[in-house]
Amino acid sequence: MLYSSTTGTGPDLVLLHGWGFNGDLFDDLIDRYKNQYRITKIDLPGHGRSDDVTGGLDEWCDEIIKILPDNPTLLGWSLGGLLAINIATKIKISKLVLIASTPNFVQNSNWKYGINADNFQQFSDALQLNLSKGLKRFVSLQTQDKTQLKTLNQSIDKFPASTKALNQGLEILLATDLLDEFKQLKIPIEVTLGNHDTLIPYRISNWYDKVKIKTQVLNTGHLPFLHKDFTL
Repeated sequence: MLYSSTTGTGPDLVLLHGWGFNGDLFDDLIDRYKNQYRITKIDLPGHGRSDDVTGGLDEWCDEIIKILPDNPTLLGWSLGGLLAINIATKIKISKLVLIASTPNFVQNSNWKYGINADNFQQFSDALQLNLSKGLKRFVSLQTQDKTQLKTLNQSIDKFPASTKALNQGLEILLATDLLDEFKQLKIPIEVTLGNHDTLIPYRISNWYDKVKIKTQVLNTGHLPFLHKDFTL
């Protein structure tokens, strides 16, 4: 069973976090928007308070779909964005919001906007040697707000992801290409990128422009939603 928590009033907004974290990552964002949206945060399979789910991308998404409200706005950060794109091909949603995310995370001969697979594997291997320490260091590079950092660090320690889920999530990130599916979506889509993001190069905004997707680029790293200028 997956963990979820709902707060606020208004149209439904569902938040999907990224690899290694949990839904508490969005608590500041929820506080800002709970009077405008009915917000549901979900811990991804094997992350935080959620049970492991056997399988990969589709199996993860099928479990998430079971607890989604009808026709929500779906916001996905990083890995959560990849899941959100896949979910949008399966069920009706009103809007897709991608934060520091892309339909394909890994470079290949036809896709220059990803990261090098070997470099990404080294990054993830280093993180997994000491996940808590690695995630905390990663977060410390994204925000200078000491209160924010303290809250995020406490969440990282309290609700770690399982080894199985970490390996599944990495496989999803490395093996998933949803470019064709993404271009066929007929729903409103908004994208936010960080111009200092080392995982999702902000020059992907050029590609999003070509496929007519509204994009904003903030002066941040891989966690743009922590920045004061981020708006929904």
